[in-house]
Amino acid sequence: MTLPKEWIKLSNIKKNDPLGIYIQSDGTLLITPKMSRAQDKKIKQFDMKHISKQSYLLRELIAAYIAGYNTITINSDKRISPSIRSTITEFTHATIGQEVVEETDNSITLKDLLNPTEMPFDRTIKRMNIIVRGMNEDAIKAFKTNDQSLAERVINRDSDVDRLHWLVARQHNTIIQNVSLAEKMDTTIKLSLTFFLISRIIERIGDHIVKIAENIFQIIDSIDDKKIIEKIESASILSMNIFNKSIAALFRKDIKASNQNIETVLELETLCDEIDSLSLNQNGVIAVSIGSICDSIRRIGEYSEDISENVINHLIGEEK
Repeated sequence: MTLPKEWIKLSNIKKNDPLGIYIQSDGTLLITPKMSRAQDKKIKQFDMKHISKQSYLLRELIAAYIAGYNTITINSDKRISPSIRSTITEFTHATIGQEVVEETDNSITLKDLLNPTEMPFDRTIKRMNIIVRGMNEDAIKAFKTNDQSLAERVINRDSDVDRLHWLVARQHNTIIQNVSLAEKMDTTIKLSLTFFLISRIIERIGDHIVKIAENIFQIIDSIDDKKIIEKIESASILSMNIFNKSIAALFRKDIKASNQNIETVLELETLCDEIDSLSLNQNGVIAVSIGSICDSIRRIGEYSEDISENVINHLIGEEK
C-alpha cells in the first residue's frame, strides 16, 4: 500500500511504525497512526500575566473547551484573585464536564470528566430543541399575560442552549482530531459536521427568542391592541412549527418534508409583513419593539429553513 508522502511527514511516521486501519460505518477505511481508540490527552495552560481582563479569560477558556483540551491550567505569578476564581467558576458552570481537580494559591487545574460517548449528538440536538421550544412558548405566554418574571426566566435559560452548543462544537472538533472516536459515538465526520452546523443554528434561534423576551419586557402593560397580539402569537406558533418540523425531518431523514418545510417560510413572511403594517399605528417605542419582535420571529423561520437545507444537503450527500 502506498501512502501520501505529505501525510507521512505530517503524521511523523517512521519506517516499520504500526498503523491502525478501521472500517467506518459508510464502508470506507480509516488509516491512522493512532493505534489506541482512547481520547488524546490535550493540555492547555494560561498564564494570567498575559490576560488583562476577566472577560478575556472567560472567552479563552471557552475556546480551549471547544478546541477539545482535556486539561486546562490557569497559572499566576502571584495569588489568584477572588475575581479570577469567580470567572473560572462561571466557566465550569457554563460548560459540561469541566471540574476543578487541583487548586493552589497560584494555580487552578480543570479536567474534562465527560465521556463523549455518553452525550451523542442526536440526544444533544433533541434537548436543545426542547429547551428552545419551551423558551419560545414562555416568551409568547409572557407577552399575552404581561408576566415580567416569565420573560426574565426566558432570558436566563439561554445559557442552557449555549452550553449544549459548545458541547457539540467540542465533540465535533474532537472527532476531527481523532477520527476513530466517531465510531465509538456511532457517527461519521460528515454527520458530525451536520450536527455542529445545526446546533449553531439552534443556538442563534435561542438568541432571537431572548431578543423577543427582552422586547416583551420593554412593552409589557403598554400594548392593548388584541389584533397585534393575536398576529404575533400566530406568527410565533408558525415559526416554531417550521423549526420543529425541520428537526423532525433531520431525524426521520426526510428530504420531502424538508422541501415542504422550506416553502412554508413564505407564509411566515407574509404574516410578519402584516404585523409590521399594524405596528405603524402604535407609538414610536412600542412600534420599534413590535418590529424587533417580528424580525426575530421571521429570523427563527429563516434559520429553521437553513436547518432543512442542511438536512437536504446531508441526505443527498449520503446517497449511494
